[in-house]
Amino acid sequence: MATAEKSEQSFPKPEFTGAEAGLLEFPSSKSRSYNYFTPKKRRATMYEDVTVDVQPDPERHLSQGWIYGFANGPGGYPKEWTGLKSSDWHRFLDPNEEWEQTIYRNNSNVVRQIQLNLENARKAGAYRNWSTSWIRFVECHLGAWMHAEHGLGMHVFCSEQRSAPTNMINNAIAVNTAHKLRFAQDLALYNLDLSESDIDFDGTAHRETWHTDPVWQGVRENVERLTAIGDWAESLFAANVIFEPLVGVLFRSHLVMQISARNGDYVTPTLVGAGEHDYDRDIRYTRALFSTLTRDDQHSEHNRAQMQEWLDTWVPLSVRAAHELQPIWSKPQDKAVTFTESWGAAVEGFRSLLADLGLSDPKGLPA
Repeated sequence: MATAEKSEQSFPKPEFTGAEAGLLEFPSSKSRSYNYFTPKKRRATMYEDVTVDVQPDPERHLSQGWIYGFANGPGGYPKEWTGLKSSDWHRFLDPNEEWEQTIYRNNSNVVRQIQLNLENARKAGAYRNWSTSWIRFVECHLGAWMHAEHGLGMHVFCSEQRSAPTNMINNAIAVNTAHKLRFAQDLALYNLDLSESDIDFDGTAHRETWHTDPVWQGVRENVERLTAIGDWAESLFAANVIFEPLVGVLFRSHLVMQISARNGDYVTPTLVGAGEHDYDRDIRYTRALFSTLTRDDQHSEHNRAQMQEWLDTWVPLSVRAAHELQPIWSKPQDKAVTFTESWGAAVEGFRSLLADLGLSDPKGLPA
């Protein structure tokens, strides 16, 4: 009897393929260090290890495109969120090398030092040496500055830090946010401390000053207009490159830091000095970011033209805000510096910053 022929059974044949991204050659593809980026120096720093490419980008590693998107079409971090252009947004690395650990470490050190200074001032009865005019200056005008710092931190930098196209930029702006909010809180706690001291200090006067005092309405308008900017880079530029040198540094460094000791106050400069130190770090990353863009291989001319437009738009507003503050230079009993001297120093620093960025003096900038 003939045996029945066995029919050949068919099975799907597995195909072994590699994902496109996994087949690409990266700078460290054959290295046991497992870096997928090129470090700035011979070895990657801790900052680079925990920051570079944490936020993915289709132009580098997501060959399949964005893995998520917004309902109206754009995915991830659209470059159209700013008028500036870059041949490589990932070129920027924060010169401060800020990441999560540095935020907590640096800010905790500042808070610890401020608390120690305030405690020592209370024990020594340092506030009793203040003149009445200086008490009024601190309760009204230093208190009013708290609102400017909080507005910048909460509604300007906090909104910017989500919009930039790389994690390195967003991290730096997030630290800037933390600086502003912490400094605003430092001023609020200082105001509370003085309210509970043995001097005649009105801890609520700053609100009326900020809302109705004519000398502060230019600053208030400037800060509120900054909160309404949609372009994240313009917002950062208008705040750190324009408002801070012409108004912030003018008030903090060229007024409060100059006259406090002359009026018997050795406590306030330690507090305001911490805010100035914050800005020194913040302008360092800001200068590095915008310098990279004004020197970009492909888009430098476009970026400089765009920044000049921003200067022409925002400088007159900050100049007006600064000059409307002029009357408070005459409030303290001991006037160690004039507004003209303070303004000259602020403008000199501003022009130096513009020179570093390769930008020209804008319209509306008086000598």
